[in-house]
Amino acid sequence: MTLLAGAAARDISPLEPMFLVGYPHVERVSTGVNDPLMASALCLSDGGRTLALVSVDILLINPPFARRLRREAAAAAGARESDVLINCTHTHSGPVTFDMLAWVDDPVVPKLDPAYMRRLEEGVVAAVAAARRNMRPAELAVTSAKVEGVGCNRHSPDGPRDPEAGIVAVRDAKSKELFAVATTYCMHPTVLHEDSTLVSADFPGYARMRLKEKLGPDLTALHLTGPEGDQSPRYHVKGQTFAEAERLGNLLADQILAALPGAAFKTEAVMGSALAEVALIPREMPSLAEAERTLAERVARFEELKRQNAGHGPIRGAECAVFGAEETVTMAKCQADGSLAKTVKEYTPLEVQALRLGDCYLAAFPGEIFVEYGLELKRRLAGRKVFPVCLVNGEMQGYVVTPEAAARGGYEASNATFAPESGELLVAALAKLVKSL
Repeated sequence: MTLLAGAAARDISPLEPMFLVGYPHVERVSTGVNDPLMASALCLSDGGRTLALVSVDILLINPPFARRLRREAAAAAGARESDVLINCTHTHSGPVTFDMLAWVDDPVVPKLDPAYMRRLEEGVVAAVAAARRNMRPAELAVTSAKVEGVGCNRHSPDGPRDPEAGIVAVRDAKSKELFAVATTYCMHPTVLHEDSTLVSADFPGYARMRLKEKLGPDLTALHLTGPEGDQSPRYHVKGQTFAEAERLGNLLADQILAALPGAAFKTEAVMGSALAEVALIPREMPSLAEAERTLAERVARFEELKRQNAGHGPIRGAECAVFGAEETVTMAKCQADGSLAKTVKEYTPLEVQALRLGDCYLAAFPGEIFVEYGLELKRRLAGRKVFPVCLVNGEMQGYVVTPEAAARGGYEASNATFAPESGELLVAALAKLVKSL
C-alpha cells in the first residue's frame, strides 16, 4: 500500500531560568535560550502499521517516564507502544529530566521540576499528534553518509568509532519536496561546557538549522543519537563556543546533504516493530576505602597533566576520570546502604527495541553504550542496513562499557551501574529482534 507520512516539531525550551544538567559541581542556571530545544516527530504508515520516531533535545529520561511517554505518544499516533521510538539527543545544555544515583552527593544538582516535566511530556505528545495529522502520500529513501571531522573516540583519536550517519528521508509523493530527514550519528553533543549558561541543543541543533536552511524552513529534522558512550568532539573542537558548535553542526549537516542526491525514493515500504526485555548484570562496586584511593590517584594524575600542559584532550579526559571516581565513591556508599540494590531492582529488566522502515532497521539500545557494541551489532547483521541508536526507552544510571574499558578504568567505567557483560546481552537481544522483522 502507498506510504503515508507526516512530521512535526514542538519547542520544549524552558520558559524560565533552570539548572542546566550535564557537568558536575557547577551551579549553572540558564540565562536565556541560544537555540531552542525541540521535540521532533515523524509518523510513517504502510496502511497496516504506523511507526513514530521521536527525537527530544534533553540529556536523559528514566525508564518509567520513558514508558509513560511512549504510551501517550502511541495513543497520539494511533499506534502500538512497540511502534514508537523515543530518543534523547543528549544535550548537556538543557534542564534536569531524571535523577541519577551517582549524583546524590553533588550539592548543586536539583531534583526534577514537575512543571518542566509536564512541558516536556506535552511537547512530545503534541509533536506526535501533529505529525499524524500531517500524514499524506509520501516517498521514503534510506541512505547513509560517512562523516569526518566532527569527533572521534574520546579516549584516543585512533580508538574505535562509527563514522556512518544513517539517513531516512521522506518527501511528498506529489510535489517531491522533502519534508522530513531523520539521521543517526554516534557522538556526544558536548561542544558546549559548564561555562555556558544558555539553553542549547549543541551541535545537533545547528545541524538541524543547516538542514532547514538548505532544504526549506518547513523541514522537520530529527537527530537520533547512536552509541556514543566513548565518542566525543574532544579532539576536534577549537573551543567550547557556540561558533564551534555551529561549525561542527554545519559540517555534519553538509555531509548528510551531500549523500541525499543519491538516495532512491520508494512509494512503498514494509513497516515492523518489536520490543524485548533484557535482564542485565549489576556491577559490583569497590569498597569505600578502595574508591577513595582511586579518587586520590586520579586527582594526582589530573594535576600532573595540567602541570605538563598536556593538551585539551588528555587533560579533559583526566578531569572526567576524576568525576567518575567521585561518582564511584558515591556508588560505594549507596552499595553499603542498600540504595544501589534498590535502584538496580527498579531498572531490571530494561528494554531493547527494533523498527523496520522499508530497507533499514533502527536497533535501539537503552542508556549510554559504547560504540563497540553498535559496531558488533552491525557485524552480526551484515547484509542488512542497520542503524544503531542509544538513549532509547530510558537511561541506565550510567554507561555500559566494554570489558577492556572496565579493566582500563576511567570516567565511563567508574560511572556504570551495570557490568560490561551486559553489553553482550543487549547486542544478542537486538540482533534477535532485527532478524524477527
